[in-house]
Amino acid sequence: MLEVSEIHTFYDTSHVLFGISLVVHRGEVVCLLGRNGAGKSTTLLSIVGVKVPHSGKVTFMGQDITGQRTYLIARLGIGLVPQERRIFPDLTVRENLLMPARGRDATWTIDGIYHLFPILQERRNQLGGTLSGGEQQMLAVGRTLMTNPKLLLLDEPAEGLSPLAVGNLIQGLLKLKQQGLTAILAEQNVNFARKVSERAYVIEKGEVRYEGSIEALISNNELKRKYLTV
Repeated sequence: MLEVSEIHTFYDTSHVLFGISLVVHRGEVVCLLGRNGAGKSTTLLSIVGVKVPHSGKVTFMGQDITGQRTYLIARLGIGLVPQERRIFPDLTVRENLLMPARGRDATWTIDGIYHLFPILQERRNQLGGTLSGGEQQMLAVGRTLMTNPKLLLLDEPAEGLSPLAVGNLIQGLLKLKQQGLTAILAEQNVNFARKVSERAYVIEKGEVRYEGSIEALISNNELKRKYLTV
């Protein structure tokens, strides 16, 4: 579904990604692991066009999307749940979900989101800014799903959440996985990533240092110590 080939991305004159390549197949969940500042978020932003790669290529469902406008990439079916969540704090949960709704032919409806995250139905008339961190993260995921993505990108979804909130988020993501949604998540939390993904790419200083099964990575103490420990 997605192929990223040798992308180099800069922030002004600062070279951040050095030839990142990865492949995501339809129906699988892939995680990008690495320490803070390794280049995981920049990889996601390069895919959706927020940061345009200086060189290399991003192909989605056979179409070259490198350098396309972000809204056009979103229309093709890539949805990003940003690290900052960026929900609308002065709108209710229901209003947040309605904002990106695609219409009658949409795959996802508000009822579908409520089934995925029941707590959002309980909070449907509550302002987004009054939700807990975990509830805001669920709302951010639900709002992105309302755009009907074929590929879901999640940037540090477990960051700053309580163990209970992380558990609820995992349950929702596992439901999505059972429904066949394709996803990439950028994470530092290896245990969280292990529960929802099959394959992993470890990124360090803007380069891929490991590609393979997440179980093989977890069993390799040397790799974990070298690239994942704080």
